[in-house]
Amino acid sequence: MAAPAEISIKDLSGKWVMNKTLSDDTDPVLALQGVGWWTRKAIGLATVTLHAKQYTEEGTTHIDISQTATGGIQGTTETRTLDWQERKHEDHIFGNLNGRSRWLSPSAYDEITDAFLKADWLEADPEKGGPDGEVHIESRVVNEEKGWTAQQVWGFALVDGQRYYVRRILVTKGKDELRVRLVYNWQGKE
Repeated sequence: MAAPAEISIKDLSGKWVMNKTLSDDTDPVLALQGVGWWTRKAIGLATVTLHAKQYTEEGTTHIDISQTATGGIQGTTETRTLDWQERKHEDHIFGNLNGRSRWLSPSAYDEITDAFLKADWLEADPEKGGPDGEVHIESRVVNEEKGWTAQQVWGFALVDGQRYYVRRILVTKGKDELRVRLVYNWQGKE
């Protein structure tokens, strides 16, 4: 189900299910990130659900997301603190990671050079949800052991004429670059 108008980047709290029909195939990106064939196939067959909780502590936005797959299988956990400070995280699928996240201000948005990451976003006033009116969140994650970097931009976009929560992701490893768009169906508050 498309996201209702009252759900915005201001508060992503709730349950989101990846729409496989509208999302790009993740297998090539996962392969580039060093995820094994069996795990990739299991992910490809599963329905992935995000359980998001967004809150503010001491003036900083936090987004905690636990992922589950079909049958209640535990996926990855995303703990995002939108202060652009680097944090280490060990993930059972992606390995040892260094990541940082932030509200994407207009000046920082201008720093993004990849056209795919900037394409097709809704930018009107109803989408402004950050503390300074931002409409996007940026996240960058590095896996030094496997040699890849992932840059994500989150926001809302029209897909097939309906408004959805979307993540656009660029993964680079050496000279290889892969891009994937993930589209999520709104399932309601938890």
